[in-house]
Amino acid sequence: MITANRPMPKLLHITRNYPPLWGGMERLNWHISAELSAHMDVRVIAPTGASANAPERVQVQEVPLKPLWKFAFATLWHSVRQARDWKPDIVLAGSGLTSPMAWIAARVCGAQAVVYTHGLDITAQHPVYRLLWLPFLRRMDLVIANSRATASLASSKSIDKDKILIVPPGTEIPTLDEQARQRFRNTYELTDRKVLLSVGRLTARKGLREFVSDVLPEIVRERPDTMLVIVGDAPTDSLYAQGQTPESILASAQAAGVKDNVLLTGKLFGQDLADAYAGADVHVFPVREILNDPEGFGMVAVEAAAHGLATVAYATGGIVDAVKEDESGKLVKPGDSLGFKRAVLEYLAAPPPRQMLTTYASQFSWKNFSARLTSALRNPTKPV
Repeated sequence: MITANRPMPKLLHITRNYPPLWGGMERLNWHISAELSAHMDVRVIAPTGASANAPERVQVQEVPLKPLWKFAFATLWHSVRQARDWKPDIVLAGSGLTSPMAWIAARVCGAQAVVYTHGLDITAQHPVYRLLWLPFLRRMDLVIANSRATASLASSKSIDKDKILIVPPGTEIPTLDEQARQRFRNTYELTDRKVLLSVGRLTARKGLREFVSDVLPEIVRERPDTMLVIVGDAPTDSLYAQGQTPESILASAQAAGVKDNVLLTGKLFGQDLADAYAGADVHVFPVREILNDPEGFGMVAVEAAAHGLATVAYATGGIVDAVKEDESGKLVKPGDSLGFKRAVLEYLAAPPPRQMLTTYASQFSWKNFSARLTSALRNPTKPV
């Protein structure tokens, strides 16, 4: 454990999920290094291209992203070398995948071994992962979980509850742009249509194909002017996620008679993504319950609230920590397509106040995330 009065402790952050890859885990790990660099001397070991995207105060050692075995061995080599030569106080794995490298490096220099877990990195069923990676997760000095659901998964895998702390991810709290809504609608020629927005990687867990087959036709039946705008693409560098291609989603929409009510934009970033949140009427998050493929938290629901957009989601995994009923959205029993439809139509008719949504999201600001994470690293004594 490090003490609060020691100036600039050293932290070695080891992760495969880092820009130039982009996704929820990549943004989170970037912010981990960025936020902690205000309080600590931070170095990162991450895939090729990470240096160009690193925060100003963070030094990066790049390793090959592919193949996985090459990433693992290169990461282990550089982690041990940093531990021996630089002697960090904390070695932090950005996910369960890099926990063996973090644990070994920490033992080389007597540092605290920490892992930030996301859900799927605990339940991954690959036999080699279960044989080699889970034992290292159990040996870590501190396991930080992104939600109560992920903490429960960690405990179910025989990780000591006294080692588990919950620190939910953070989000940007933007200044709302009054021109953003119209800008987005003009760009995609949406005029005054009712817009449902989905944001994220197109994986089987996200349930978009099932949504356009089971729920969207019922919504369109009552609101023919509804358009589902899907922001994202199928994963290309994920180790475990099963993708749903844009083509397969459109084929399902065609079969359900709602192809003209579906628009896929591909990936959007920065101002374009902020405009999408502002231009929509409801954020839909139809995540499926799939064995050993959990939704660890559901950061997009908090991002939506930060932009003044309410979420309708199935109440599964860590989503129940990301969405607060009747404050930032509505939670529907998993698989209840009629309940999902009713919740969406209710918000289309009477959206909640934007101020209520942004106030809810403010508790997840990166500033608050930084404070919680720094406290967890300095005082890893409060159990779940």
